[in-house]
This record gives sequence, C-alpha cells and structure tokens, in this order.
Amino acid sequence: MAQGHGKNQYLSVKDTGGTLRNISVFIDNAEFDRQIDMSESTTVGLEDKIYLPGLNGAAIEVAGKFDDTAVTGPQVVLGGVLAAKVLSGFEFGPLGNAVGKTKYSGNCWVERFRVSAPLEGVVKFAATLRVNGPVTVGVFP
Repeated sequence: MAQGHGKNQYLSVKDTGGTLRNISVFIDNAEFDRQIDMSESTTVGLEDKIYLPGLNGAAIEVAGKFDDTAVTGPQVVLGGVLAAKVLSGFEFGPLGNAVGKTKYSGNCWVERFRVSAPLEGVVKFAATLRVNGPVTVGVFP
C-alpha cells in the first residue's frame, strides 16, 4: 500500500468547452467523500436499529487560492461550469497523477462556488463538486 503527501494531489475538471483543466496549483485542500444511503428497516420489538444499504453517492469539497485571470483558474473553470449549469468530467488523484497512482474519475455538477475575501488575508475559494453517476476507480496511465 502506497502512502503519500497531500502536496502531490491532483484535480482536473472539464471547463465549459469540454477541456480537462488541471486546477491543482490553486488548491490547498481537497476532500473526496463517498457514501451509501442507509435506510432504517427496524421493526417493532427490536432493541437495536437495522439498516439496509441504498444508493451510492459522492462529492468533492475543494478549497484554495482564488484566481480570476488564468484560463485554467478556479473562477473560469469551476465558476464557469456552475454558471452554465453543465455536467462536467473530473479526475482526482489524492497521491498525484504519476503512472500507477490511484485515480477517481466520473462526472459532476459544480453545486457550490464560494469566494472569501478577508480584510487581512488571502482571497480564497471553496467549491462542492457533486458526483453524478458512478465513480470509476483506476490508475493513471
């Protein structure tokens, strides 16, 4: 099992033109969350809850330095996809995108894009990418 440092993470998202854009250079945190809906099926007389697994779901929470000038910056890529309300492809490599490293890929909606501009701090962004459909787990070629 390989381990790694977060500084090597890789995230690319397709822009509104369908070009996969590497936005890793702007990111300082990314969290990939996969879950299964659990439906409670407990019946009368039981003392403990019983659950049945349901649908799969996933989201990527990403945050970092705001940039509105670069063609590949988060304002253009993520803000553009959100404004256009289009489905976008993504590739996420928590250990980077070197040959053989784990790659999560699929399609997503940009559900949220937030800009924070504190008086005495760096202007940052945060976004939620809601996965639409299955997540493919593979490796970078």
